[in-house]
Amino acid sequence: MERTLVLIKPDAVVKNIIGKIISIYEENGLYVENLKMISPTRKILEEHYEEHKGKPFFQELISSLKDRSIVAMVISGEEAISKVRKINGATDPLKAEKGSIRNLYGISVRQNSVHGSSDIHAAKREIKIWFES
Repeated sequence: MERTLVLIKPDAVVKNIIGKIISIYEENGLYVENLKMISPTRKILEEHYEEHKGKPFFQELISSLKDRSIVAMVISGEEAISKVRKINGATDPLKAEKGSIRNLYGISVRQNSVHGSSDIHAAKREIKIWFES
């Protein structure tokens, strides 16, 4: 069983589609192992998005998520990371596969409803940030 982090971002929380998104993961054989709603601090967000530090969009990204409700989940299952990434779809909702979460609910590259860890190392690091700090 593999574990990954999924974040349901503020744009999806505001649209009241948390349950719809969770059901998509569950319908694809994945399990919600842990879940919490959080208004993240700047520290959590800066740690989570550290690979983008110094990029032109970094401060705007942090500001757009800080102190807004996010649902953080640990999702598990066979090949959970690759399954979640496929279910989520491409970062840009306009390029996301039809029926993917971002295709269905995303508004833009920044407001694309969900985040999923990119690989096993990112998943371990991100789960620690959101659930063990």
